[in-house]
Amino acid sequence: MAVSGLAPCEVEGDGKSEAVKAADAVTDAEPTSWLASMLALLVWPSICALPLTLTLGQTHYRYVFPQTWYDEAPVVQALGPYMVADPREVKPLGLILGLLAVAVGHVFMLTYHALRRNSLLGGKTRIQPQVRQYVFSEGLQTHLSQPEGFVLLGSYLAGTWMLGWMPSSYYSFEGGINWKHVAAQLLLQDLIQCCMHLGEHKISTWVYKMSHKPHHRFTNPRIFDAFDGSLTDTICMILVPLIIVARIIPANVWSYMTFGTLYANWLVLIHSEYVHPWDHAFRCLGFGTAADHHVHHRLFVYNFGHLFMYWDKILGTYRDPKNFEGKQFNKNI
Repeated sequence: MAVSGLAPCEVEGDGKSEAVKAADAVTDAEPTSWLASMLALLVWPSICALPLTLTLGQTHYRYVFPQTWYDEAPVVQALGPYMVADPREVKPLGLILGLLAVAVGHVFMLTYHALRRNSLLGGKTRIQPQVRQYVFSEGLQTHLSQPEGFVLLGSYLAGTWMLGWMPSSYYSFEGGINWKHVAAQLLLQDLIQCCMHLGEHKISTWVYKMSHKPHHRFTNPRIFDAFDGSLTDTICMILVPLIIVARIIPANVWSYMTFGTLYANWLVLIHSEYVHPWDHAFRCLGFGTAADHHVHHRLFVYNFGHLFMYWDKILGTYRDPKNFEGKQFNKNI
């Protein structure tokens, strides 16, 4: 499949002096200390900070919000003649908290990346030898302004919630975070997304060109490229799986909120240009790493899963990034 060239931002200068760039190259070769690694791991509970805080003892949210703002039990929204609920009758607190949870998680995740990029969480190892030089503020602006990501996803979540189209359990605040439901949502979302991803690549060159090809112009992705694709790609690989998952997994608002922030931020983290401190443990567990996803961006026909590599191992499409050390990728990834 033909893939277009690199995006202009790949050759954009980052304003660093030659001395700083030389220092970066040295830093890239330094190992990360165990203390720095432990500090980096805090990004994961931080990503879930809002639902974790509000469900302390499973009922902490009751001391924060008036009881009239939410429903403990599942709610079947009354749909009108046009099969939509009256938005004035739907309580928006769950929606607001869900969107806020992703935003708070994103702040912690991007702060982690900024610290890693500036070697403030130990040494860092680039996955690919080619250096993606960019100004952090430009990358952040590019990331946050992607209509295919945040605008479309936010509109979907707001629309389905306020029009009463979510399953009744998703409106329930009772029970705290059910981690089995969170795990099931992540696994099912990634399985369906993997199937859609494989289909976009394999059905036809026309389907690929109209959906996923814009995202593949990044053969050496940076963390800010995660949602830079096309409208069709986002609908097929994110929205359709989200709709299916919500109809199968009977989660409550807290489990859905936790799943949402983990899913959104994990998708960004696997596009990182640097190895994460947890990648060795993730690879042993079959979880997707940034290097795993770089294999897909670099070679196109492997590693179609995102959060998990189980599906690729079953399909025979998994390739370990360590097989490409010293070739397409750096060593010690």
